[in-house]
Amino acid sequence: MASTEAPIAVGDRGLVPDGGLSRGMTLLFAAAAGLAVANIYYAQPLLTAISSAFRVSSGTASLISTAGQLGYTVGIALLVPVGDITSRRRLATALLGVTALALAVCATAPDFAVLAAAIAVMSTGAVAGPVLLPFAAALAAPAQRGRVTGTVMSGVLFGVLLSRVAGGLIAQALGWRAVYGIAAGVTFVLALVLWRVLPEVPPAASARYLPLLRSIFTLLRTQPVLRVRALLGFFGFGTFTILWTSVAFLLARPPYSFDEGVIGLFGLAGAAGALAARVAGPAADRGRDRLVTGSMLMAILAGWVLIGADGGHVLAAVAVGIVVLDLGVQGAHVTNLAVIYRRCAAARARLTTVYFTAVFLGGVAGAATSGIAYASGGWTAVSLAGGGFTLAGLVVWAVAARRGIDRQDSE
Repeated sequence: MASTEAPIAVGDRGLVPDGGLSRGMTLLFAAAAGLAVANIYYAQPLLTAISSAFRVSSGTASLISTAGQLGYTVGIALLVPVGDITSRRRLATALLGVTALALAVCATAPDFAVLAAAIAVMSTGAVAGPVLLPFAAALAAPAQRGRVTGTVMSGVLFGVLLSRVAGGLIAQALGWRAVYGIAAGVTFVLALVLWRVLPEVPPAASARYLPLLRSIFTLLRTQPVLRVRALLGFFGFGTFTILWTSVAFLLARPPYSFDEGVIGLFGLAGAAGALAARVAGPAADRGRDRLVTGSMLMAILAGWVLIGADGGHVLAAVAVGIVVLDLGVQGAHVTNLAVIYRRCAAARARLTTVYFTAVFLGGVAGAATSGIAYASGGWTAVSLAGGGFTLAGLVVWAVAARRGIDRQDSE
């Protein structure tokens, strides 16, 4: 699909004169995307506290994760494509404003239903992160696009990682409501900073909203690489969500009986995933997409073997398994994005929409599966469900490799 980049005025803040994105602006994109996406993950170490506060079962409390994934998926499907036809700077800051307001409602929710609804709205606004990701890719020079994508995704992953840690520690010290109150303030300040600092760039394409949405289906129909990478994203994020939806219940009960602060610290085990993102992007730039993807999927499977050992009663195996699993999931995730961003330049927001819609539908499926599995069969059932999602991803990868689909990769 032939296309051209939207013109960018030389001298815009954060852009280097010979084309591309400065290191400082790249880091700002990474931090902003990470803080935006972090908002939907604060609940994961808080589920036991929320369950107790509203006197609901663990299965009902896990619906918070499902509501977050559904809201995020709606935002990905209906709001992220707008980034191709409007100012991404204005879109990102408006979404962050909505997110800040919804977080304030979360902090004061009088009952579980209001909290779940506010989580859904907040998660819809949190797609500011996926709006910023193709924005950064569009500003990057072609030779640095994989590196920039990897750096911004590292920011997203560190945001997810630190949200679990910060959520657990703040909840232990001040209560779970304080987590959302503080997040509301941080998100509002972030919106103001981005409004002042981000460059104003002309839209990449010209179209009305409904035709724009219809063109997404055209991309999906005509781009086999996009379909493959979307399926890999579905199963990869599904298995990731299976883990983090139920791990708080495992760690809060015997033989561990950890409190929210300690449970949140387990998010640090995922730091390897953020480091994998920095490696996977440049590797994709060098054309090693298929090898990296297969290796990362095998790492995820190995992680589930460790996590599920003895029904999750081997703490060292659980910790190491989380490291390995997060490394595999995030490395594959960045590789998928690097591959699809080599496609149509004027449609990167829509490519992002297809990919992240699949990813977060996988998150919805993973959250629902995890809650059902834990309620019916405990941690062993959760581990088997996660392994099943991973095996499905390996089948997709093997079939694509056999048919040579990933070699159909030209901009």
